[in-house]
Amino acid sequence: MIVTIHIAEPGPRDALSLYLRPPRPESVPGLDYAATTAVVPLGPKGFPPRPPGVGMIAAWEDDRAFEEFSARHPVARRLACGWHARLEPLRVFGAWSAMPGLPSGVQPHEEDEAVAVLTLGWLRLNRVRPFLRAAGPAEAEAAEHPAVLSTVALARLPHLVSTFSLWRSAAEMREYAVREGGPHSAAVRADRERGFHHESAFIRFRPYASRGAWQGRDPLAAA
Repeated sequence: MIVTIHIAEPGPRDALSLYLRPPRPESVPGLDYAATTAVVPLGPKGFPPRPPGVGMIAAWEDDRAFEEFSARHPVARRLACGWHARLEPLRVFGAWSAMPGLPSGVQPHEEDEAVAVLTLGWLRLNRVRPFLRAAGPAEAEAAEHPAVLSTVALARLPHLVSTFSLWRSAAEMREYAVREGGPHSAAVRADRERGFHHESAFIRFRPYASRGAWQGRDPLAAA
């Protein structure tokens, strides 16, 4: 299993079409999951989209399935103006039932290698305000962190909320995530006390390929 993240700015008409009509697994060979989202920047290091930015989170059986999609599917053509990365799952905290192929254990990786992190949450509507209060400081600190190569929020309202970030090293990402007294640790504690989501997952990846540019750059080039 591999996961891909697309970030693009295809123009208003194509962006609306992508948002309203994500590719369906039953009609795309090798596609296990796909969600198209709005793109929201997080801080000065975030991808800086001018509306209407659109993203896509997708899971695939393998690279061949993704390459066939990229070569032939109309959704891929609309997204081709932007940037995408291929991601190998390394570790999962929580669960995302729509991605049953995620690993159950920790996959080998080096502490100094670049990692990507995808958070996924199916938000409880009666917990929107507490979620925003807890998530805001954690997202702001991540956006300013010296080890963050880029970060962005992806949302498909009213329920799906997600963040995607690229980190210079696994060790630096972990230090941010578990630092006692930090806003991320506080957000995790608040979620444990009274959950923000019906379902949520924090997924660490090895980014092993990227293509294209977002606002004139490949954010993985720094890694």
